[in-house]
Amino acid sequence: MKKKQGISPYSAVGIVAAQSIGEPGTQMTMRTFHYAGVAEHVPTGLPRLIELVDAKKEPSKALIEIFLLPKYSKNQKKVKEFANMVESILLSDVASIEEDMDEKEIRIKISKKDFKDLGLKEEDMGAIIKKAVTTNKLKISKDLLYIVKLKEGKKFPLRSLRKLQIKLSKVLVKGVEGIKKAVVVHEKGDYFVRASGFNIKGALALPDVDPSRIYTNNILEMYTVFGIEVARAVLVRELNSVMELQNINVGVRHLMLLADAICADGKLKSIGRHGLSGEKAGVLGRAAFEETIKHLVAAAVYAEEDKLKGVTENIIVGQTIPVGTGKVMLSMKK
Repeated sequence: MKKKQGISPYSAVGIVAAQSIGEPGTQMTMRTFHYAGVAEHVPTGLPRLIELVDAKKEPSKALIEIFLLPKYSKNQKKVKEFANMVESILLSDVASIEEDMDEKEIRIKISKKDFKDLGLKEEDMGAIIKKAVTTNKLKISKDLLYIVKLKEGKKFPLRSLRKLQIKLSKVLVKGVEGIKKAVVVHEKGDYFVRASGFNIKGALALPDVDPSRIYTNNILEMYTVFGIEVARAVLVRELNSVMELQNINVGVRHLMLLADAICADGKLKSIGRHGLSGEKAGVLGRAAFEETIKHLVAAAVYAEEDKLKGVTENIIVGQTIPVGTGKVMLSMKK
């Protein structure tokens, strides 16, 4: 049996990974890829790669995939019903919300067709609006017309009316907040829901959801719910997906090393000056990337010392870098 070849001690794996990702990365295009079944263009190529290495809090186009338990995952009708239930419907989607400055009130007129499609009762809609208007007076008229009269104090700023109107427009009427445009997708023998947006906790609160197969391309959301190990695995998957969609062949171990660096401290860190590059131990290493003057001045003020342990620092001062053969010192007996 042939023995697997490993990495030689002190090899510059970081440099090799950077070269392996960076060189083909220059060939990336700005084109987008259309996910089957979702009317959303998900960023790929360079824009998506930048989002991943910068550890952005939220992707510009987030996606969530929700599988039901195995006993339901092959039932297209059941999954379709779930898709209709999970898709978020806001009050502004089913009603016209108009403010009357003279009367100091807001009129909410629900569309009869949309109301019928929602499958809600009038008292349910009234309770939803009542909860949003809090201490303000709510009057329910005929034909799904709701009038909100603002509670007046000593002074009545009209901007309070506008604030309440904006608040009402964002009231969740049905579904899970943050999940929109849900569609049913069939892959590998299973039906599942793919939607734009994300809200794992909200989706997991629903019955019949399989918690082991829920997924979103929002790395921070996966980290918040499942922890750093899952975030690392998702990061590797997303990086690999970006490369494959561009027909770029990069060894997965290079991507794993990049993901390890981002997740090494138990939380997500960007690669740039606000993350790993800006937190290097050596002053010269930090100064070589960006904000050179800032780092050198700070080092002078606080009398920092550079131990010259990194690659960058040693290149700057003209010494042998402590990598590969430069790490091994040999002596000979006379």
